[in-house]
Amino acid sequence: MQESVLTAVFLPLALAFIMLGMGLSLTLKDFKNILIFPKAIILGLTNQLILLPVFGFALVQLFGLTGAMAVGIMILAACPGGATSNLITHLSRGDIALSISLTAVSSFVTIVTIPLIVNFAIGYFGEEGSVKLPVMETIIQIMGVTLVPVSIGMFLKKKFPVLAIKADKPVRIASAVFFALILFAAIFKERESVIEYFILSGPVTLLLNVLTLVLGFFLATVFLLPKKQRMTISIESGIQNGTLGIMIAATLLKNSEMTIPIAIYSLIMFMTSAIIIFFANIKAR
Repeated sequence: MQESVLTAVFLPLALAFIMLGMGLSLTLKDFKNILIFPKAIILGLTNQLILLPVFGFALVQLFGLTGAMAVGIMILAACPGGATSNLITHLSRGDIALSISLTAVSSFVTIVTIPLIVNFAIGYFGEEGSVKLPVMETIIQIMGVTLVPVSIGMFLKKKFPVLAIKADKPVRIASAVFFALILFAAIFKERESVIEYFILSGPVTLLLNVLTLVLGFFLATVFLLPKKQRMTISIESGIQNGTLGIMIAATLLKNSEMTIPIAIYSLIMFMTSAIIIFFANIKAR
């Protein structure tokens, strides 16, 4: 498979399929949860939309990253949580309704914020040769691979609930396979420099992941949220939609180097998630 086919066709289709799977688990009630959990929703969105990009920018400055690596970190920080955060919340015995609602709402809002943050990063970090994202065109493109398939998934669940329930598990498995393939492709493309990139961006992505997880839990505790919601806010703050980030870097910006910190972060977040799931279940027992 040539790079152009991978980034122009397979990657957007794979992301759309993953988002369709997320839609199969959503209902309109999930959006009504905004009124039921207003404090938790506002806190979760503040962490994702404001604090995460701020932390990402601060860490990039602290570690002295520039160019494509710095922009890659900011692309990641601009992305919402994905279906992965919902699964990890479920396995960690968190509040799955809150998790789904936060993912759904942030997926809508970040359609607008992503091109603004990414364009700022490209300009600020001086990534020569990178074309800035046209805001309206990017919004339409991201909608096409996120909101449209999510909406189709929700429609299918409403019209064919039994079929949606039966399809949920195989779609989740296929989504995980697609995600793994995308990660492998991103790393393989830069295989000659991946160790150098890992040394360069590994500490930043690890710190970004751990700090946002801890901050999410800390703020949820300060605001006196229930235990399950604290866990959920933490996970939603620290688990990002890596597939969307790689698609933006590889397909929209056509820069494979920017995908590396996103791919590394995705690997790290699975390791930290495994630790969270393990201890959450030990404590529950």
